[in-house]
Amino acid sequence: MDFAFSEEQEMLRSSARDFLAKECGSKVVRKLMQGADAYDPVLWKKMAGLGWTALGIPEQYGGAGSFLDLIVVLEECGRALMPGPFFATMALAVPALIEAGTEAQKKEVLPPIAEGAARATLAFTEAAGRWDAGGVTLAAKPVGGGWQLDGVKLFVPDAEGADYTVVAARTRGEGEEGISLFLVKGRPKGMRVTQLQTLDMTRRWSEVRFDGVQLAADALMGAPHKAWPALKRALDWATAALCAEMVGGAQKVLESSTEYAKTRHQFGKPIGIYQAVSHKLADMLVLSESGRSATYYAAWAVEADAPDRSLASSMAKAYVSDAYRKVAGDGIQVH
Repeated sequence: MDFAFSEEQEMLRSSARDFLAKECGSKVVRKLMQGADAYDPVLWKKMAGLGWTALGIPEQYGGAGSFLDLIVVLEECGRALMPGPFFATMALAVPALIEAGTEAQKKEVLPPIAEGAARATLAFTEAAGRWDAGGVTLAAKPVGGGWQLDGVKLFVPDAEGADYTVVAARTRGEGEEGISLFLVKGRPKGMRVTQLQTLDMTRRWSEVRFDGVQLAADALMGAPHKAWPALKRALDWATAALCAEMVGGAQKVLESSTEYAKTRHQFGKPIGIYQAVSHKLADMLVLSESGRSATYYAAWAVEADAPDRSLASSMAKAYVSDAYRKVAGDGIQVH
C-alpha cells in the first residue's frame, strides 16, 4: 500500500511553506503573540483565499480537498508556529460538526467556515483535565422546549473570537452514557469567556462559563444522550491533526539546529563534526521521521475510516508528543 502524498499534495505543501515564509515569519508570529487574541484578519482572509479554510469539509457544504490535504497544511503551520484559530476551527469544530451535526447545522455553519467568514471551536475539557467521557460534567437539561447549560469549560482554544462553539455536555447518566453536543452561536446571555494566562501565546486558551444559558431545541447536535461515539471520532481527527502540527515544529527545530551546527565554529571547526553534537542531531532526525511516519499513518487511518483509526491516532499522539519535546530540548542543547 502506498502512503506517499500525491503530486498535488506535495505542490500544496510547497505553496503553503512559501506562503507562510512570506506572510507568517518569526517577526509576525511574535507580533501576533503580543496581541489580544493572536488573530490576524488579513492573514485569515489570505488563507481563505488559498482554500485552506475549505480543506476537509465535504463539497456539498462548500468544501474542497480531503483531510489529508488539511494534514499537509497543518504540518506547515506547525513548522511556522502560526498563531490563530486555524486548528481550533478546522481540526476541532469542523470534525465535530461533520460527525455529529444535523443537516441543518452543517448547512448553516460549514459554508461560512469554508469561505473564511466564520470561526469555531470545541469546548470539551473541564476542571478534571480529562479527555474521556467521564470528564464531562457540564449539565444540560431540557427547559421550555429547549435546553439550559450550566457549568464551566476550561482550556477552550481560541474561544474569544469564535462565531460558533460546539459544547460537550452531560444530559444524563455517567461515563459514555448521556453525553450530548450543542451548537452555541455567538455569545448568548449567561455565557462568559475569560482568557487564561498560559505559556504558549500562539494559541489562546479560555475558561468558558455557562450560567443558565438558554438554547433553542435545534441547538442539539444529533440525538440526545448518544453523542460520545461521534465526539470520539471527531477527537481522532483532531489528534491526527495536532500530531501533524507537532511534526512540522520538530522538523523546523531539526533544520535550524543542523544549519547552526554547520555554521557555528569551535576550535576552528564546525561543531557538527563533534560526536556529542552529531549524535544528538541523528537522534533528533530519527525521532522526527518516526513521528512523521506515525502521524501520516494515523491521518490515513482517520481519512479511510480504518478499524484501527482510534488506536493509530492515540499511538501517534503518544509518540509525537514525547518526540517533539525531546527534539526541542535537544535543539536548545545544540544551540
